[in-house]
Parts: sequence; C-alpha cells; structure tokens
Amino acid sequence: MNWGYKILIVYLVFVAGILFLVFKASRESFDLVEKDYYEAELKYQDRIDENQRTGNLSEPVKVLVQDSRLLITFPKDFNGQTLEGEVHLYFPADAKKDLKQGFTAQQSTAVTIPAGNKGMHRLKLNWKANNQSYYYEETIFL
Repeated sequence: MNWGYKILIVYLVFVAGILFLVFKASRESFDLVEKDYYEAELKYQDRIDENQRTGNLSEPVKVLVQDSRLLITFPKDFNGQTLEGEVHLYFPADAKKDLKQGFTAQQSTAVTIPAGNKGMHRLKLNWKANNQSYYYEETIFL
C-alpha cells in the first residue's frame, strides 16, 4: 500500500468521525431554565419582594415528602384565608419531567401535591393571600 492510500484512509476516518460527532450533537437537547427568560428577568424585582414577604412571616413554609406526595404546610398567618397559587417542581436534568400544578386552599394551611420523578428538584412555590403575593423556593430530594 503506497502513501497515497494511507492519506486517503486517514482523511476518510477523520471525515467519518466529524460526521458522527455532528450527528450526536444534533440529537442532544438543551433545556432552558425559563422559556421566556427575558420577561422573567424583568419581573425579578417582584420575585425579590415576594420572597421578602415570605421571610417576614411568623414561621417558615414547611415541606414534607411522604410516600409519593408532598405535604406543604403554610404558616399560621394564613389561617382562615383562601390561598391560591402554583407549585412548580423544577427538575434540572430534564425539562420534560417538570411538574406544575395549581392549588387552592380554603380554611386550611396545608396542601398535598403528588410528587414528581425521583431525584433532585427545585420546589418553586408562589401563592396569593389578601391581594399579597408570596414566593418560596427550596431544594428537595424525592
């Protein structure tokens, strides 16, 4: 085999390797934390205010994992009030495994939500009571 064939074989192996890497890279998914990142950034000061309101409550929000459910207990400041909000279980590894669920709590300060997939999640909880909005965030393991 002369040197011309050897150069051709090296070149073809290189091209095949590059094509394989392009194929693998095109099949990879890149999930963003937020789909509308720019709008969320503009509203971030509201999130800071909501988080500060939550910190000023008489006791913290308690999250307990029981079997395949989350038990979220709100502070006693909300006894007898109607709470409306949303629970977002953000799964950093795969956006398809995120879970968003709305809730309404009347005459109770506890809400039960079905848990998502096993692994690390960021629990993002926002709710409204008496025309005030609140926000709570915590890392949980299911």
